[in-house]
Amino acid sequence: MAALAAGAVLPFAFAPFGLFPLAYLAPAVLFLLWLEGSAARAAWRGFLFGLGMFGVGVSWVYVSLHNYGHMPVPLAGLATFLFVAGLALYPALLGWLQARLFERVRPFHLLLTLPALWTLFEWWRGWFLTGFPWLNLGYSQSEVAPVGYASWLGVYGVSLACALVAGLLARSWRAPEKFLRRYLPALLAIFVGGGLAGRVEWTEPVGAPIEAALVQGNVPLALKWQPVYREPILERYRALSARAPQARLVVWPEAAIPARLDEVDPRYLTALQQEGATRGAEFLIGAVEGRGREYYNSVIVLGADVASYRKQHLVPFGEFLPFPGLFRRLLDSLQIPMSDFSQGAPDQPLLTAAGQKIGVSVCYEDAFGEEVIRQLPGATLLVNVSEDAWFGDSFAPHQRLQMARLRALETGRPMLRAANTGPSAAIDHRGQVLARSPQFEVFVLPVTVEPRQGATPYIRFGNGLILVLLFGFIGASLSLVFIERRRAR
Repeated sequence: MAALAAGAVLPFAFAPFGLFPLAYLAPAVLFLLWLEGSAARAAWRGFLFGLGMFGVGVSWVYVSLHNYGHMPVPLAGLATFLFVAGLALYPALLGWLQARLFERVRPFHLLLTLPALWTLFEWWRGWFLTGFPWLNLGYSQSEVAPVGYASWLGVYGVSLACALVAGLLARSWRAPEKFLRRYLPALLAIFVGGGLAGRVEWTEPVGAPIEAALVQGNVPLALKWQPVYREPILERYRALSARAPQARLVVWPEAAIPARLDEVDPRYLTALQQEGATRGAEFLIGAVEGRGREYYNSVIVLGADVASYRKQHLVPFGEFLPFPGLFRRLLDSLQIPMSDFSQGAPDQPLLTAAGQKIGVSVCYEDAFGEEVIRQLPGATLLVNVSEDAWFGDSFAPHQRLQMARLRALETGRPMLRAANTGPSAAIDHRGQVLARSPQFEVFVLPVTVEPRQGATPYIRFGNGLILVLLFGFIGASLSLVFIERRRAR
């Protein structure tokens, strides 16, 4: 019960709640629970912790499946439980591994082994089976000092800092007499180090700040793809864009055009392009492009040139069907429009708009820092377009905005994020939200951003630095175990 409860409170460390100390306390409880019992018991406790953590933290999966995918309540509940249970296998396996291979009675287990293994498993979860990097501890620190490690080691470096704090707290519980002399200085060093690391400016402004506008159409999913509403929706976006005459860059959300491009009257796009030319503006528009059975979730540029970025990291079951022979009937039952996209090429050129080289991501692509940096250091500005209506009034839109803040910090670049139902936001290169829109309102958010150039260590080395550090910690821990056992013999 303690493991389940600790996991269930951990999501409250993240947006929209922001109770960041829980990112240290909840893992510390689990670390203590892992110190005793068999490997099987440790695995069970890890599984229960994962059930609580993901059951609360990604409960929005049920909202997507039932409210918007029209899956019946029992089936949506079962699918959500199986998804959560699958994610809970990560802490279960971690619990078994640390109990089976490492010496749990030694102080270095809490101070070295468990923090490194926790972070390594977060990294593994971020790419295995296309990856699901939700609820990484590092995202909870967007407002506090440890986030300063992001530009050096990425979000996993911030997660390691959280896990080290958790290990120190757990060790302090076991040996309180050593807290003031040993563990408190180590805790202070982690926070002071993060603060100092975050002060380093790796990038510099390039050119003048630019005026932009994020257009939030707030189009209900129930209406979006019905042909009868196509023209009113297109006119809504066109009229909203006219509300920001000073903007040089106008960004529409993911799939803002509610049809494939070949189904839209070409005169609409031509007129939009001409309006932009008249006032010196260019558009970044979420759209579906392609013909026949091959189509892409794209962002197109309407300006001096016409170009597009095609989404590369597709959402399983939402945008492509793994094992189609097995899951085709399931996808048909979900009634998800535009749910069988083709994958964009991995080496697409940067889009150019408003005089800037723009690194574009679509929907949850911005949850993968290692993928965002593929467009750097060439890009001077990051843009994400999203359709957050799928999440309803759940935790997910707020969690996603918090992830975007880490991408800005990792890269030293400002990010513009346009979402159909909000929150749309402008984030500066230090991860601070400059402006954000209210949710579930038709809104135009005017913003001013400062393009930047240069490269952070994370841009240069990606996850390489943190992986070297993690395997170094684990190697040192295994060496200590070997030495201890050899001395015992």
